[in-house]
Amino acid sequence: MATRALPLLRESPPWAVACAAAALLWLVAWTLEWAWWTPRWLDRALRDQGLKGTRYRLFTGDLRENTRLNREARAKPLPLGCHDIIPRVLPMLHNAVKENGAASFTWFGPNPRVMIPDPESVREVLSNKFGHFGKQRFSRVGKLLGNGVANHEGEKWAKHRRILNPAFHHEKIKRMLPVFATCCINVINRWEKIMSSEGSSEIDIWPEFQNLTGDVISRTAFGSSYQEGMKIFELQGELAERLVQSFQPVFIPGYWFLPTRNNRRMREISREIHKILCDIIGKREKAMKNGETNSNDLLGLLLESNMRQSNGNAKLGLTTEDVIEECKLFYFAGMETTSVLLTWTLIVLSMHPEWQEKAREEVLNHFGRDRPDFENLNRLKTVTMILYEVLRLYPPIVLFSRSTYKEMELGGIKYPAGVNLILPVIFIHRDPSIWGEDAGKFNPERFADGISNASKHQAAFFPFGGGPRICIGQNFALLEAKMALCPILQRFSFDLSPSYIHAPYTVITLHPQHGAQIRLKKL
Repeated sequence: MATRALPLLRESPPWAVACAAAALLWLVAWTLEWAWWTPRWLDRALRDQGLKGTRYRLFTGDLRENTRLNREARAKPLPLGCHDIIPRVLPMLHNAVKENGAASFTWFGPNPRVMIPDPESVREVLSNKFGHFGKQRFSRVGKLLGNGVANHEGEKWAKHRRILNPAFHHEKIKRMLPVFATCCINVINRWEKIMSSEGSSEIDIWPEFQNLTGDVISRTAFGSSYQEGMKIFELQGELAERLVQSFQPVFIPGYWFLPTRNNRRMREISREIHKILCDIIGKREKAMKNGETNSNDLLGLLLESNMRQSNGNAKLGLTTEDVIEECKLFYFAGMETTSVLLTWTLIVLSMHPEWQEKAREEVLNHFGRDRPDFENLNRLKTVTMILYEVLRLYPPIVLFSRSTYKEMELGGIKYPAGVNLILPVIFIHRDPSIWGEDAGKFNPERFADGISNASKHQAAFFPFGGGPRICIGQNFALLEAKMALCPILQRFSFDLSPSYIHAPYTVITLHPQHGAQIRLKKL
């Protein structure tokens, strides 16, 4: 074979040989610049300004070490009642801060990631007044979960946000409260049916809350098409797990294109989700053209707002592909955020029964055994304080990231273009210099006078992000969490099962690694 190829190479015209040689030289030069020269230059630029960090390793950066530390951390559960979860959840960053200081840097492949531990600097980055702190560009595989408003920049982001905003207005969310209530009561009734004769039972609330929030988002997003929505929920869950599996200890450009079993399955899931959403949206658009309106769910509100904003000009509105991506994004984010929040809330209230009792007393004082209403849900001060404190200690997203697209000065440091800035939510939420000596303890009382007075810096609490890009669905998530928590407190007391293992870890969001087994007792 090789000997037959040599004559062909000799017979190739000189220009073809020259082109092949030039292409090879270009590839070598590009690889050297991407994997060696640029990282070395960035490393020197950061260290010359007093920053310390880990040593860059060719191609991999800290990916191998991060994989090893995560594996070791996940093999060791935490003691019950321990809220010091950073060493287990982010062991690489925890070690980097301990060894090199709060403003240290690590390497994600050839890209330096600098910790920004100062809330004022975090606020400046999130406000992005000059447009130079951009969202970290998602890889092709990373966009599978939803390439919507959270990923866009500039005018495209502004257009998407403008069209989405009306769907998440509090008056529109208020109209969805009966759906929230119905889904929650269905779960409560099912729990009551499996109670023992003594009126108690053990339940893993993690999958229960995932199913609950999947049901809620399916119904509120797609109305009568909620059964198709539940299929999306199942597929999105598998996709998230496989997405995490796709992160390699070696940074390989173009890894997504390799025909691995995991990559093939992710593409298959993506196509299936796309087809389901395309069918749902197509039916809804056809109904709207026939004069059949349905603006009681998120999809209807989105399509209605899109039609109003575009006013017949396709360039001013969203395409069907845009709508599909937005549905994927708010589906995953809406389901995931609330299920995580509810799970950690019940775990923490099981660890702190005195606050469980305070919350129950408040709920019973406002509603008795009746179904909660919108106005009184917003008057639940103790429940709100508890949810905020859980979000402080167990934020669904443990860090945000932004990238510099030109040299920018921040906190006295000049960051070159190409640096990833890590906004470490979970670190800042636990900083004793900001929150006081009890920063590592569960104390909802700190929020008694609201978020702005809970710490020494108003920007120190940001579980939903901040600035103009703050999570569009935060009010939806908090209202849903209160709606679910109330009937649970009305009907049950609960504590941790002996089988519960305290093991927070991240699968994009903060999950309980071994489930969340709770013992329920009927009141």
